[in-house]
Amino acid sequence: MKILFDFLPIIIFFAVYKYTGDLIMATAVLIPATIIQVGYNWIKHKTVEKMHLVSLVLVILLGGATILFGNGDFIKWKPTIVNWLFAVVFFGSQFIGQKNIMQRMMGEKIQLPFKVWRTLNLAWVGFFLVSGTLNLYVAFQFSEEIWVNFKLFGLLGLTFVFVIIQGIYLSSHIQNKD
Repeated sequence: MKILFDFLPIIIFFAVYKYTGDLIMATAVLIPATIIQVGYNWIKHKTVEKMHLVSLVLVILLGGATILFGNGDFIKWKPTIVNWLFAVVFFGSQFIGQKNIMQRMMGEKIQLPFKVWRTLNLAWVGFFLVSGTLNLYVAFQFSEEIWVNFKLFGLLGLTFVFVIIQGIYLSSHIQNKD
């Protein structure tokens, strides 16, 4: 249910675009949907995930520019900026503190050697860089409709495949540890 809630603004954006064929209109609906999502999280949990805050700021800034200038190119940059920011954070976590971000997120659930944590973390850096770059390629080399489909299905599918590959990689190291 949480995953559905996390993707709700994107799903609403997609649905409005498919219904209207208008990227500006879809963006105009995306902004309040994202505000409502973050507001609901704050009211219900008294906290908001950093990813949601980053997304909200970018949706407001880039979505606002999209609407103000009537140019969908601004909102097309959002997935790339988010992915590249995550790449920077994950990469920077290699040098801050004793644990990288992957070890901080998953270290209480599984035990792995430092080298595996580092490889896993750097794999995510690569994934975020590739996802951001691929988004720009699709956004500016293909039609708007193809980009909207890619934004929902392509990026989500790539993430799903990457998580499966990560699981296979992790399982081989967990099995070797036993």
